[in-house]
Amino acid sequence: MRREPEFFDDAEPKLIYIAKKLNESLKLEGLLTEAGLDYGVEADKYRGGMIFQTERVGAFFYVRPESEAMAREFLVGKGFSPTEEKQEKVSS
Repeated sequence: MRREPEFFDDAEPKLIYIAKKLNESLKLEGLLTEAGLDYGVEADKYRGGMIFQTERVGAFFYVRPESEAMAREFLVGKGFSPTEEKQEKVSS
């Protein structure tokens, strides 16, 4: 279920996925909600492109640390590739 930022106040949220398109974001929100997984989502910037890197906007999906492993496994099972743990958003 989608949670408000306050849900993460006592824990460091873990980035599990960056949806690069709206339909991808909506699909993932539906799947996470159906599965009963608590998550947060926010729009933010990331770098994309191989040769010519550009700043783009995507939907960043977060979970609480205790749900990270299960959420990553769930994403793989649904055909999504979880975001690498090192990948971060572009600072403004």
